[in-house]
Amino acid sequence: MTTTELQDYVPEEEWPPVSTMLDGFGAQTLPASPALAATIVSFQAADGTPSEYNFLTPSTLTWTEGTASGTAAYKAIEARPGIFIIDFVRGKDADAENVTVIFDQSTGAITAAVSGFVRSDGKVRGHTDFTHSNTSGQPTVHQRSADLVGKRIFYRYSDIESYEHIYLNQGTFTWHCVRGGEAGLADTDRCMTWAVAEDLYIFFWTEQVMTVEAVLLIDLREQRSIGRMFGWDNPSAEPVTLPFNSRLTVLNTTSYPQDTHKH
Repeated sequence: MTTTELQDYVPEEEWPPVSTMLDGFGAQTLPASPALAATIVSFQAADGTPSEYNFLTPSTLTWTEGTASGTAAYKAIEARPGIFIIDFVRGKDADAENVTVIFDQSTGAITAAVSGFVRSDGKVRGHTDFTHSNTSGQPTVHQRSADLVGKRIFYRYSDIESYEHIYLNQGTFTWHCVRGGEAGLADTDRCMTWAVAEDLYIFFWTEQVMTVEAVLLIDLREQRSIGRMFGWDNPSAEPVTLPFNSRLTVLNTTSYPQDTHKH
């Protein structure tokens, strides 16, 4: 029997805390890139708010957003030549924010995702704000994409953690833990996808049950994903950052019959 044939529905009250995933996912195996060191990246949000990232060293940056600024440790991974996914965390406890930036040097297109927490009905919930801009002032920005719709993709995050995603439409997907700390857990959540390059996509999802905000790059050509989950661990009452990369396999692509209008 396969693992999934042994699994059954898991009620929400029996779900483990977010921190359960920490051990199984392990550390990112892709190396940090020093390529951005001694460079400055600046851009404007749609409302004119300026942002700037000054990469002082291969691992330290200063950030400015409007009137706010600070220093943080960062990691930049060069997902493809000249295309970077950059991550850093600022603030502490419930005020912590995980900033993930996808930057394409060849086009200047940049997407900044800032995930944070809010209290709602006595619970800590997550939210993510996106800024799509261009560092060279060009009109090119990352655009929403429907390219993943219909695909079922299997992700191996480590030797002990495997999930599958089923992309239902542009704003909804189903995830299912095939093996690992969340084995048998599944849900259907909100998501968004943007195209970066051929077969390379920014993917975002936010979870209803656990407080999890995920931002990643899905690379169908290189058959991997790179990104992070940012969540709130209720038992310890603290933020959890889970950087990951996975090996992926496209299991199938669903296309609907063309006779749906017939009785």
